[in-house]
Amino acid sequence: MARILITSALPYINGIKHLGNLVGSMLPADVYARFERSRGNETLYICATDEHGTPAELAAAEAGQDVASYCQEQHIAQHDIGRKFGLSWDWFGRSSSPQNHRLTQHFAEVLEARGLIEERLDQMVYSIDDNRFLPDRYIEGTCPHCGFEKARGDQCDNCGNLLDPIDLKNPYSVISGSKNLEVRDTRHLYLLQTKLQDRIRAWIDAKTDWPLLPKSIALKHLDEGLIDRGITRDLAWGIPVAKDGLPRPGFEDKVFYVWFDAPIEYIAATQEWADETGNDWRRWWRTDAGADEVRYVQVMGKDNVAFHTVSFPVTILGSEEPWKSVDYLKAFNWLNWYGGKFSTSNKRGVFMDTALELLPPDLWRWYLLANAPESSDTAFTWEQFQSGVADLADGLGNFVNRIMKFTDSKFESTIPQGGEAGELELKLYEDVGAALADLTAQMATIEMRKSAQALRVLWTLGNQYLQAAAPWTAIKTDPVRAAVVVRTALNLAALYARVSAPFIPFGSEKIAEGLGVSFPPQWPGPDIATELNQLTPGAKIATPEVLFVKIENEQVAEWTERFGGAE
Repeated sequence: MARILITSALPYINGIKHLGNLVGSMLPADVYARFERSRGNETLYICATDEHGTPAELAAAEAGQDVASYCQEQHIAQHDIGRKFGLSWDWFGRSSSPQNHRLTQHFAEVLEARGLIEERLDQMVYSIDDNRFLPDRYIEGTCPHCGFEKARGDQCDNCGNLLDPIDLKNPYSVISGSKNLEVRDTRHLYLLQTKLQDRIRAWIDAKTDWPLLPKSIALKHLDEGLIDRGITRDLAWGIPVAKDGLPRPGFEDKVFYVWFDAPIEYIAATQEWADETGNDWRRWWRTDAGADEVRYVQVMGKDNVAFHTVSFPVTILGSEEPWKSVDYLKAFNWLNWYGGKFSTSNKRGVFMDTALELLPPDLWRWYLLANAPESSDTAFTWEQFQSGVADLADGLGNFVNRIMKFTDSKFESTIPQGGEAGELELKLYEDVGAALADLTAQMATIEMRKSAQALRVLWTLGNQYLQAAAPWTAIKTDPVRAAVVVRTALNLAALYARVSAPFIPFGSEKIAEGLGVSFPPQWPGPDIATELNQLTPGAKIATPEVLFVKIENEQVAEWTERFGGAE
């Protein structure tokens, strides 16, 4: 039994996430976690809310709350909506936890002792009208590299370059729009990434199995040359800058930069889980406690890759302590809304809470995963969504409904006995075995689109088998043959519930319950003849209600009007 540690990028605390956030990290990580659990591997899926930084302060002020209360409320909201979507986190923590405070301060002390953190007299942008220093993401301006006019102070979303706020041309405050800015002196701590450039490159070069997207992003930053990064900010909300357990002199009004403490929360959230459950977090994160046997997988959107392939590895490797580093990183491009961005203010796009008011979670899960933005950015449209979710009704739902209702009417809702497998069944075993092997391989490398396609092939095989075997005809002249077909098809439905569960857990559980099989399921093995003879002849079944609804044209028109369509 292998041990698999999975982390998905932490959703930011300021509000319910949109569908692009969901499919870019948390949802594919959930599919992979469910898959590995079903294979019998000891699996730990960790996530948390990312709660520090200026956006949290501003969102709390807008909501009329103190920031701590706001973050607690939003954490609960994000946890609850994630569970309704079927996200099977083993722990959903908080980056504001005491565990993360202690661990972040620990890393800072160790890195400084290793000569990788130093104090610098810095120049930062100060907004006179806002009466505050402006953190990176609260300054926008023109990118000095590509000319994009809405580049953020830390990164340009157009060309991907990491930036320093004072490099921006024509900068302005995102808070107020004021251009009444000036550069002032302030002292900050810097992580000396330049000292580890060669080590980070060697570490990246060794990741020969990584997908192209994350590796190319990492190499791009290395080729351009790493820069030392400030890891403190002039803010009130965050993890205090401490040394030897006391406030660091001159840093009493500063906190650690959110991008320094947020990845550390992966470890801290595991500590939260361990403290709550009595488990040992060290065996997942400390190589001197057995974590060298763990396979660690990270899942995230492409905009998070630079920090996870440079800054966090500098923290982990630079500490010279026996921490587990990532083995495999899966990155996703962006899901856009009709080619543009999701926007709360412009009422464009669907967010997770509203999505579940419209339709059950399986429909959203299936469409998003089957159309995941892996090789390029993709665009959500209502028309494509309508067509895509029809897979569930026409493929899986149709097969299960047909065979279980036929069993109700002709075999008194009982799994029939008697008869031996014939040529059609032997061919089915062969075809299902090939499709299952493909599905297993794609799932193991977190290839969402290819996995969905392999599932479609499996569902199609069932419908083709029913058409060819025609139990409704055989029952008239050869009831024993009809019994073989029905029993085989019911076993195939049970297999579908098992292999579809990572994608559509709610519908799969209904199928499993109707057939009297356990859930969560065990992933099937390669002996398909055995796998398709699991159900007990003579046992009763209970046909579920309609598993998957279709979306009508009227709904598409209504939702396009409500949520926006093509601009």
